[in-house]
Amino acid sequence: MSVNLYALTFDAHDPDRLARFWAGVLGRKIGEDTGEGVYLLPDDDTGFRIRFIASDAVKDRPNQMHFDLTSQSLEEQQATVARALELGGRHIDVGQKPEEGHVVLADPEGNEFCVIEPGNNFLAGTGVIGALSSDGSQAVGYFWSKALDWPLVWDQDEETAIQSPNGGSKISWGGPPVNPKAPRNRLHFDLVPAAGTDLESEVERLTGLGARRIDSGRADAAQVVMAQVVMADPDGNEFCVLTPR
Repeated sequence: MSVNLYALTFDAHDPDRLARFWAGVLGRKIGEDTGEGVYLLPDDDTGFRIRFIASDAVKDRPNQMHFDLTSQSLEEQQATVARALELGGRHIDVGQKPEEGHVVLADPEGNEFCVIEPGNNFLAGTGVIGALSSDGSQAVGYFWSKALDWPLVWDQDEETAIQSPNGGSKISWGGPPVNPKAPRNRLHFDLVPAAGTDLESEVERLTGLGARRIDSGRADAAQVVMAQVVMADPDGNEFCVLTPR
């Protein structure tokens, strides 16, 4: 493995408020200030940070990626929904059918997420965040499988999903049609090269897999303590490769 998934980062108008919302929904702790923005700590060895950085970008379309949260019972699903609403979330309509068992919500800044009904086999054994469900092509699923060295756990009808060999949340892509990309995604991955791998070598490897360097105009608190290279995957989704200074 040459790179690790360090964090999933949200652009946020109010990072502190959004961090408190997701800490309450997920049962995670907010980390101490290290100059990286506001972040939630992983809840186990297979997890990743969830980071919130200040941005004034306007949300004008559904996000490219959203959480699918798991439930072990109908009571747990209802409790998760109730907790999210109490913390400032709201119900939204994305075209879901009345007979579908999942509940679609948005956080206080409109970021969509789903609370999945119990008995979903695809999300079995994955933890609270069952999946990062993404809009994207089969090619981008293949790219991220190779980039993270996570095996494909689903590859059918141009839909793909990957999962760490250690378990935890899956990352899935729904295949075509892929919605037009926003000028800048509100969520992006932050990667950190594994021990013994330098930043430029990892950037070169990712470029060979189909990524490219871009100038997205991103500048955030992480740069206080980390150097970063901003890249785009084969679908054009931004991500950052970081290395501690």
